[in-house]
Amino acid sequence: MREISPLQKERLNYQPKLAGALACGINSVKLSLGETTSATGDKEDIQKLFPNVYGKPIAKFASAGEDLSTEQKNVGVILSGGQAPGGHNVIAGLFDALKTANKENKLYGFLGGPSGIVDGKYIELTDEIMDKYRNTGGFDIIGSGRTKLETESQFEKALEVCKKLNIGAIVIIGGDDSNTNACLLAEWMAQHNTGINVIGCPKTIDGDLKNDQIEISFGFDTATKTYAELIGNIQRDANSAKKYWHFIKLMGRSASHVCLEVALQTQPNITLIGEEVEAKKLSLEEIVNYMANIIAARGNQGKNFGIALIPEGLIEFIPEMKVMIAELNDLMANLESDGAYQDATQDKKYEIITSELKPQSAKLFNSLPSAIKAQLLMDRDPHGNVQVSKIETEKLLIEMIEKKLKEMKAQGSYNGKFASQAHFFGYEGRCAMPSNFDADYCYSLGYNAFALIQSGLTGYLSSIKNTTKPASEWVAGGVPLTMMMNMEKRHGEMKPVIKKALVELDGPVFKELEKNRDKWAINDCYVFPGAIQYFGPSCVCDVTTITLQLEQEKKLVNV
Repeated sequence: MREISPLQKERLNYQPKLAGALACGINSVKLSLGETTSATGDKEDIQKLFPNVYGKPIAKFASAGEDLSTEQKNVGVILSGGQAPGGHNVIAGLFDALKTANKENKLYGFLGGPSGIVDGKYIELTDEIMDKYRNTGGFDIIGSGRTKLETESQFEKALEVCKKLNIGAIVIIGGDDSNTNACLLAEWMAQHNTGINVIGCPKTIDGDLKNDQIEISFGFDTATKTYAELIGNIQRDANSAKKYWHFIKLMGRSASHVCLEVALQTQPNITLIGEEVEAKKLSLEEIVNYMANIIAARGNQGKNFGIALIPEGLIEFIPEMKVMIAELNDLMANLESDGAYQDATQDKKYEIITSELKPQSAKLFNSLPSAIKAQLLMDRDPHGNVQVSKIETEKLLIEMIEKKLKEMKAQGSYNGKFASQAHFFGYEGRCAMPSNFDADYCYSLGYNAFALIQSGLTGYLSSIKNTTKPASEWVAGGVPLTMMMNMEKRHGEMKPVIKKALVELDGPVFKELEKNRDKWAINDCYVFPGAIQYFGPSCVCDVTTITLQLEQEKKLVNV
C-alpha cells in the first residue's frame, strides 16, 4: 500500500521561492529600521503593559552584499490555535535559515501547542523529520493547541525549559490571540533580561489578521481556493439538476473574509456578509425576507435552484441575536451550578431560560426552531461563550425561509418549488495541501523569522509584503506586535489583544460584491474554479486571492 500519493511525492520535492533579499542568503541580509510605532488603540494602556517592547520601529531587510557572521543559536517553535495550510512550510523556512546560518544551530518543536513549552514536551527537528513535511498541509509535525501563555508561572516554566535546551529564541506561529500571547511572552522575557527573543508569524484561514504591514495571513489563500472548488462543484450540480437550493455555511466566526472571497471566486446567487448585517442592523426576519424574495424571484422564472453563502459568525452579527446570546452567556454561567436547572427536562429548561431573559430576547428565543435552541444551550467554549460553529445557521435559515415561502405562495406572490440542501465547509480547508502561494509565502515567513532573530529583534511579527508581485519582488521585514494591539473586554476584564481586521464595507473587496450581487442573484453567473493547480502556467498556479489583488490595487492608487 502506498504511504504517500504521487502528488504528495512531487510536492515534497518542490522548492519554495524566497522573498526578495532573503533569496541572497540568510547571512547576507541587511536590517534597516523605520520610525518608532504606536498601538492601534489605547496607546497609553498598551505602553504601560509592554514597556520593554512597545514603540519599536518597523523592520525591513535588504541584501547587504557581504556575509554576516552568526553565532550559534538554538530556536524553539510553537504551532498555536487552529490549523492552516502552510504551517509546515513556516517551520521548514525557519529550519533551513538557521541551519544555513550555522550548522550547529538546533530547532526544537514544542509538542501540542503552547503547553509544550510549559510542560517541557519537545522534539529536535532534523533533516529526516523535516523532509517528510515540506509543502504539506496540517500541523501534525508537532501538533497544535490553544493553551494561553499569560501567567507568571507559565513564563517561569517556559524559561526553565529554554535554559535546559540553550534556546535563545522562540517562534510562535498563530493567529491574533496566539500572537497576543507571543507579545506577552516577549515582554516578560525582556523584562527579566533572559536574552530570549520572541517572534510571531501571522496564521489564520479567517483572514482577520492583517493590516498595512501584514497583507494576508497564511492559509487564507489555500482555504478559500479549496472552498471555492467545492462550491463550484455544487454550483455545477445545481445548474445540472435544477431542483435544489444549497445553503452553504463557511468558516470564519469573527469576520466574513472567507465568505466574501469565495463569493468573488464563484459568483453565487446570495452572499450574506456579517459586517453588513451588523452595520445595517438587520433583524433575522429581514434577512429571511431578503433571501426568500430572491428565491421567489428565481422560482417564478422556473429556476427552483440556487446557491446561498453564509458566514459562520452570522448569528453574532445580527444585533438582536447578539444581545440574546450575550444574555444567554451570562445566564448559562449562573445556571451551570443550578441543580434544578440541570435536572430539568429540555422543555422545562426552555421555560427557565425564557423567564430569565429580557422580554425581547425571550420572544426571539421562543421563535427559534427547537434544534437551534438546543444548540444555543450546548457546552460553552473555553471563553464561556456560545460555540457559534455548532449552531446550524444554514438549517435555521432554511426552516424560516420555507415558512416564509409558504406564506408567499398563499398570497399568490410565489409559484415555484423549494427543496434545500445544507452544507458546512470548515475543516475541509484547514489542512489542505498548500497552494504555491501559501507554500512560498509561508516558507518566506519562517526564513524571515530567523532573520529577525539573527538581527536581535523581539516582540515582532514576521512580515512579507508586496505579495501580488513575483516572490523576487516581495519585501521581507517585521512589524512590532504592540503596533497591532488595543484593549478589549474579555471575561469581564480589559485585556490587551491584537485587533481583528473585519470586512471593510467601504473597501474595494466588498464593493466588488455589492456591484455584482443583484445580477448574480437572478442570473446564473456561476464560476467553476476547479481544484488548486500546482503545475502549469504561473497565471493559474501562482495567482493569489481576489481579496489581496483588489486591496493592493487600491493601495497603489492611493500612494
